[in-house]
Amino acid sequence: VNHKYLQKNMFMILLIEQTGTEESMETAVSVIIPVYNCEKTVGRCINSVLNQTLANIEVIAVNDGSDDSTLKVLKGINDDRLKIISHLNYGQGYARNNGISVANGKYIAFVDADDFVAENFLLETYEKAKESDADIIQFEYFYYTDRLGAVDSGRNIMPEVIEISSVNDRKEFLISEKITYGCWNKLYRHDLLKTAHTAYAEHVIYEEPLFVYPLLYFANKIVILNDAYYCLLYTSPSPRDTER
Repeated sequence: VNHKYLQKNMFMILLIEQTGTEESMETAVSVIIPVYNCEKTVGRCINSVLNQTLANIEVIAVNDGSDDSTLKVLKGINDDRLKIISHLNYGQGYARNNGISVANGKYIAFVDADDFVAENFLLETYEKAKESDADIIQFEYFYYTDRLGAVDSGRNIMPEVIEISSVNDRKEFLISEKITYGCWNKLYRHDLLKTAHTAYAEHVIYEEPLFVYPLLYFANKIVILNDAYYCLLYTSPSPRDTER
């Protein structure tokens, strides 16, 4: 294991990089997963991403100061594509920003540690993004419980390609409210994040809209899919609700 230290906000962050990563293969997608006290679900989550049919990915697990065995579970996963960052507990916004700062993929995806994804998720969304030259791909999701399994979200979505080439196009797009403000049901072009200089709000409870909404002012091509790839775990309470 190669240990590389990064200095951020006066605290030392440990970035663990597995040796043997194929340097010549371009990373198609970086998947960023903030984790906090999710020892029961993080293994399923991480493995669902590592088992994707798209191989040239990296998975960045950002341990947000867990005090259970979450970090032990992460270190027990043997895959060169997994990177682990650990820092004190500052919340999901801070964790996601740290993940973005070390991401190498052409596209970025976010998954929460208590959720998991279908094995064809990244291949199909990435191929669609390349084919259409999209800045953002939005896809659908299932609700999931251990008792019922995957349950349809009930959303009736029509597939659509939205191209924005004028101020009026963007006004109409923003008024249509066709884009949800959750960050996890989307694939983002990495360069879009750089162009928009967007980041997650830190030390707030609901940081996702403050990340997604500014991107809509810079994205020029958005593809909306009605295919569901994401399983949103329905529990009470969930690790994301008890992150503080």
